[in-house]
Amino acid sequence: MLVATRPFLRNLFTFRTHSHSHFCPMATISSSTTATNSIASEHSDAHAPLKRVCVRVGTHNGSFHCDEALGCFMIRLTNKFYNAQVVRSRDPQVLEGLDAVLDVGGVYDPSRDRYDHHQKGFEEVFGHGFSTKLSSAGLIYKHYGKEIIAKELRVDEEHPDVQRIFLAVYKSFMEAIDAIDNGINQYDTDQPPKYVNNTHLSSRVGRLNLDWTDPDQSSEKENEAFQRAMVLAGNEFMDSVRFHINSWLPARSIVNETLADRYNVDNSGEILILNKFCPWKLHLFELEAELKIDPPIKYVLYLDERSKQWRVQAVAVSPDRFESRKPLPSQWRGLRDEELSKECGIPGCVFVHMSGFIGGNQSLDGALDMARLALKM
Repeated sequence: MLVATRPFLRNLFTFRTHSHSHFCPMATISSSTTATNSIASEHSDAHAPLKRVCVRVGTHNGSFHCDEALGCFMIRLTNKFYNAQVVRSRDPQVLEGLDAVLDVGGVYDPSRDRYDHHQKGFEEVFGHGFSTKLSSAGLIYKHYGKEIIAKELRVDEEHPDVQRIFLAVYKSFMEAIDAIDNGINQYDTDQPPKYVNNTHLSSRVGRLNLDWTDPDQSSEKENEAFQRAMVLAGNEFMDSVRFHINSWLPARSIVNETLADRYNVDNSGEILILNKFCPWKLHLFELEAELKIDPPIKYVLYLDERSKQWRVQAVAVSPDRFESRKPLPSQWRGLRDEELSKECGIPGCVFVHMSGFIGGNQSLDGALDMARLALKM
């Protein structure tokens, strides 16, 4: 639950993540002056129940970005900072007294839980082959991501699945937030982009800042907007973690088993059959590299559950490219049904795409015959 600084807003910012309520601590977000006044008011009423002193984490006030909104959300999922109050201030004296500070203060020192990345000389990266400079969110993830993932998996941090998901979530979700916050272009080019993309998470968080036309520019209104930013960024982060737990990890096991069986499919070892369809592409490239598979896989066969037909998909040259390692033969492309079956001499053919990246057959045997023949052409 998130609780705003004004009592009537407490229910407005109540939220629950998708499954486990232990990831939904209460937080009061305040400016430095509001925090001081609220603490003082707790002790001014002699009849009020004694309240436990809350752990406090801080970030800067003013305009906010995705990295500190997500960083504040993540750090409050940890045992050390669970149920932490978020204090937004740039006052060095206020920051000094907090239990953790993100994205402000000019210090990166994990031993004191200081996680700024703006200071001169800061070049911290995630490691594990990643070279993108970290934002405050990336720093929190680097130091606390495994704990968060282990809690969601309900295993110890040393479990191998924690490490796999830790790296995968950074690659597919966190690295882009680090790069955007640090002004790192996605491509090495001096050409202007062909289109503008303002739909990514960092842009959507940015749009939650107070509009200059809003007559209420108070710190209370700003803090309410930051609460919404935490919810938005945090929910998408947890969606990513849960996707990797519930979908990505089981798919990896399926692809790994399929690779181990590849020589039982064809003597070439270049054709895979997925007995159960799953998101296989990224896993295939990663496992090929890990297992040093040579020759690389050329075709993956799987059942299309909607049409109940088998697909023959050519593997791309890399995860981010459309070109195939070995497209289906040019003579087959654009043909369908009987015309295609006649051309390749295989019954039951359904289609081959104009680019040659995918084709189909009514049966597994027919799809396998198409893949085997394509290997030789």
